Amino acid sequence: MNIRTAPLTNARMVLGDEVVHGTLAVSGGEISDISQSGSSVAEAEDLEGDFLIPGLVELHTDNLERHMMPRPKVFWPATPALLSHDAQVTAAGITTVFDAIAMGGTAWNADRETIMNTSVEAVGIAKSDDVLRADHRLHLRSEVSNPRAEELFERFADDPLVGIVSLMDHTPGQRQFVDLERLKTYFMSRYAMSEGQFEAYLRSKKADQEAHAHEHRQVIAAGARDRGLVLASHDDATEDHVEEAASLGLTIAEFPTTIDAARAAHACGMRTIIGGPNMVRGGSHSGNVSAGDLAKAGLLDAFSSDYIPSSLLHGAMLLHDKHGATLPDAIATVTRNPADMAGLDDRGELRIGARADLARIRSLDDGTPAVLAVWREGKRVI
Repeated sequence: MNIRTAPLTNARMVLGDEVVHGTLAVSGGEISDISQSGSSVAEAEDLEGDFLIPGLVELHTDNLERHMMPRPKVFWPATPALLSHDAQVTAAGITTVFDAIAMGGTAWNADRETIMNTSVEAVGIAKSDDVLRADHRLHLRSEVSNPRAEELFERFADDPLVGIVSLMDHTPGQRQFVDLERLKTYFMSRYAMSEGQFEAYLRSKKADQEAHAHEHRQVIAAGARDRGLVLASHDDATEDHVEEAASLGLTIAEFPTTIDAARAAHACGMRTIIGGPNMVRGGSHSGNVSAGDLAKAGLLDAFSSDYIPSSLLHGAMLLHDKHGATLPDAIATVTRNPADMAGLDDRGELRIGARADLARIRSLDDGTPAVLAVWREGKRVI
């Protein structure tokens, strides 16, 4: 994009290590000047003292999938689903989004394979036609216990939009699903399973794990490394999980379920992603370690909105309002840090020469952050 943008003035700009009041100018889609003064340009836009922050960077969201399957067994056409998803994430202040695509059916949702091909195709077409507000990229969620995991990875791994690959194992009885009684209650109510059907389901998933998980984890990690893709682990619960991930070249620990796993990740040089919904709700919906506890221990590097786009910014603001982080450090968990984790050094910070991906926000009386305007490469998209 090469859009002429009027200067944005009377803004509280959240820089890398401080908040300054003044004016930001854009030229050629990049930030060209930051000054602690007003603007003399007649058409300058007055932000009325609102915060101006970098556009948010989302590394893992299932939100596209939710639009493509808004109800169980209800499949929505891919392109309108993508456009709705794009509008929703951008309205949440997100200007770069890695759409998480499940590689094959997972432990709870075999229908994911039905929407896999169409969602990848829709993102590619819409991006090439330049009709999307946010910058969309792909995150391949490789379910290593799936018998076809290697085949599905190879099908999509060379797509130029792929930037992140995560290695997942949702086999019941470990990681996210340690509590089998809770899982049984959920499955029997959600999918109308009998107890016998649930037990058969458990046996099947454990057999798949024993037969495929180790080999697929090794092969897919090697394939991703060879292509220069960023690798992430998922739902690590133990030090052994983390050590295995680090040995395979994984650099991100997504949603560690225990504080021990998060601490081990940091010790191995991995950086953590925690769910924004966990922070907003005050805890994990599945009983895992809370985002607040990880923040207190200094083990929270970045947020993901996961299934609620607005939780990305809300989680960061709660980190500032309730957990003592400075505003620049809190905003970094949804801007500079995830951009760095994904290898994107051209965005995520208000600095001269960076992409002019910007969001104007205002905190409401109850502390909720409201996104009032969004720019991508200097073009206003919200």
